[in-house]
Amino acid sequence: MRVLGADRPARGGGGRRGPRRAFLPRLVLAALGTALLGAPAPAWYDETHLAVARAAGYAKWYNAAGADMAKVKAGNLEAHNHYVNHPPGRKVTPAEVLRQVGRYDTVDPGGHLYGAVLAAVRAYTAQRTRGAYAEHHMAFAAHYLGDLSMPLHNMVYDEFNRRNHGAMDGVVNDGILERWEEIRVYPVTIRSEADLAREVARVANLSVTLGESLRAEDRLPTQEEAYGQLGHSASVLRAVLSWTGAPMIGEGKGGASGE
Repeated sequence: MRVLGADRPARGGGGRRGPRRAFLPRLVLAALGTALLGAPAPAWYDETHLAVARAAGYAKWYNAAGADMAKVKAGNLEAHNHYVNHPPGRKVTPAEVLRQVGRYDTVDPGGHLYGAVLAAVRAYTAQRTRGAYAEHHMAFAAHYLGDLSMPLHNMVYDEFNRRNHGAMDGVVNDGILERWEEIRVYPVTIRSEADLAREVARVANLSVTLGESLRAEDRLPTQEEAYGQLGHSASVLRAVLSWTGAPMIGEGKGGASGE
C-alpha cells in the first residue's frame, strides 16, 4: 500500500530527514533533563511567608507572597529567583552570593536565590533614591529571605526533594498567621551589602545543614525546627528593613499606597 507523502522528500532535501528526526528527540530529552535538574517548586506557602514578614515588623507584610504570584505570569524568569541547587558538602560563601546577583530575573535552571535577595534590595534602594514607590521590590526581598530558610530550596532537586517538597512547604502553614509571634527574631546587624551577603550565606548554610540531616534521616522538619528556620529569615529581614529605612509596623512610614 502506498502511503500518502511517503515518496515526498523533506523540505531542503530528502537526505537531511533522518538526521533531523534523530536530532529533535535529543533536543527534547536535553530540555527535559534540564527542567528536571532544576525544576522550580513552591517554597513555604503563602501564610508562612506573610507570617515571616509580619514577625520581622514589615509594614507591608501582606505583600510578601507576591513573588510566588509573579511566577504565574513570568514563569522561569521569576521561578529561578527562588532556589539554588546547591551541591552537598560545600559551604555557601558571601562571594557565591555576590556572584549570583547578575543572574537575577534570568532563566537559570541551577537557581540564584542568594543573589536575588541582594538584587531585590538593590532595586529597592535605587527606586527610593529616585523618589519612586519601592515597596514592591522590598516585598520580593522579603519573599526571597523567606525562601532562604526553606531547606529544600538550598539543595539539589533530587528524589528526596521531589518527594517531600509539598509536605515541607506546609509543615507549619496551618494557623501560622495566628501564631506569628512564635517566630523568634534575634539581633542581626546589616550596614552594607557585604554584611547582607554574609548573612545570606550564614542562613543558607544553616538551611543546607538541616536539609542534609533531613535527607539522611528521611523525614520532615519538626515544628520547632521549622519555626527556628523562619526565625532566621525574619531576623535578617528586620535588619534589612532597618538598614534600608523601609516602613516598619507602628512607625507610620508607609509612604504612598502604590502605583
